[in-house]
Amino acid sequence: MKSILGRKMGMTQVFAEDGTMYPVTVVEVLPNVVTQIKTIEKDGYEAVQVGYEEKKESRANKAEKGIFAKANTTPKYELAELKGDELAKFQVGEQINCDLFAKGEIVDVTGVSKGRGFTGRIKRWHFTIGPKGHGSGFHRTSGSTGTNGRTDAKIHPGKKAAGHSGNQQTTVLNLLIVDVLPEKNAILIKGALPGPKKSLVTIRSAVKEQKGNPKVAKPIINRSAE
Repeated sequence: MKSILGRKMGMTQVFAEDGTMYPVTVVEVLPNVVTQIKTIEKDGYEAVQVGYEEKKESRANKAEKGIFAKANTTPKYELAELKGDELAKFQVGEQINCDLFAKGEIVDVTGVSKGRGFTGRIKRWHFTIGPKGHGSGFHRTSGSTGTNGRTDAKIHPGKKAAGHSGNQQTTVLNLLIVDVLPEKNAILIKGALPGPKKSLVTIRSAVKEQKGNPKVAKPIINRSAE
């Protein structure tokens, strides 16, 4: 398995030679610089810490400057840990580029979903609404939340209710890489990805078995992302 850090830039569409249109999300994948190697002996788990996106040295604090000095690289805005057996070949100071993935691969993408503030049950959990007629007194209310049995009238923890919606880590599984553009540091992924524009996402190899018809990326002739 392999993974890389990128930034969601927005959606566009590209066309295959036979006219097939792919709605794709453009992910900007700047070089991921390895800043630290996590090992089982020292840290209790295996991972690769990477820095993403350059920032001025004057904007880095003393602790950050120490981390990047050991890796012999310039300060970065983001630090993240990536997992995958294929990342073991990278050493501190080396770069992980977007060509780590290839066109046609199936991947999972993890990001933080858009925050939607305080919302009711209907919007947050898709509860069924009541009759819309004027004679009904039940339109978008929650109804009874109690339980039947030995714990009558008690609301148990985890009950679906109104509250803060969104702004949670979300993973979308089994997405197709339509194209990889190393010269533009970009990966085109079919479909929508979690999070708003300019948010960070992690692309990793798919972890679940593919069923049904295999997903195939056809040759692209028109790159609208250019």
